[in-house]
Amino acid sequence: MPVREKPFITYIIPAGAHYANQSSFKAFQDSVLNFTVRFDSSAIYSSRLAENQRDINKLYGFSEAGGHHENSARFGWNWENGMLNLYAYSYVEGERHAVHMGEAQIGAEYACTIRVTGTSYVFQFNNSIRSIPRALKTAKAGGYLLYPYFGGDETAQHEIRIYIRS
Repeated sequence: MPVREKPFITYIIPAGAHYANQSSFKAFQDSVLNFTVRFDSSAIYSSRLAENQRDINKLYGFSEAGGHHENSARFGWNWENGMLNLYAYSYVEGERHAVHMGEAQIGAEYACTIRVTGTSYVFQFNNSIRSIPRALKTAKAGGYLLYPYFGGDETAQHEIRIYIRS
């Protein structure tokens, strides 16, 4: 009998909001987080202030000791120059790191991985692999899952839908 894949969960960030409606506390303790993501045309947006277009929205990942602004690893995204860009995004002892991973196409499915390897977070998207230093030295991350979040100082201009299967 064939193995059935889990269905996608549709995360909805309402217009005027930062957080997805489906955000809930869920503990995470593992050395790897694998998920598949798909964006639809609602990921296309124009910031109210031009300088905010480069802000990195948060996609999916996990926190560690001290909370997500202290130690965390997740993917980020933005719509800039007519492209959907994905980023490795982390906080290491309160210092933010962001590294461009590549571009995604609207409607396509992409496998994403974040692996904890002692003192590094290793991100994989398509054929791109990036490593970011990690403050902790444990074999597994211990914290909680982080869900889609839009903006920095701006909220979503319209409803945004992001499809994640983990």
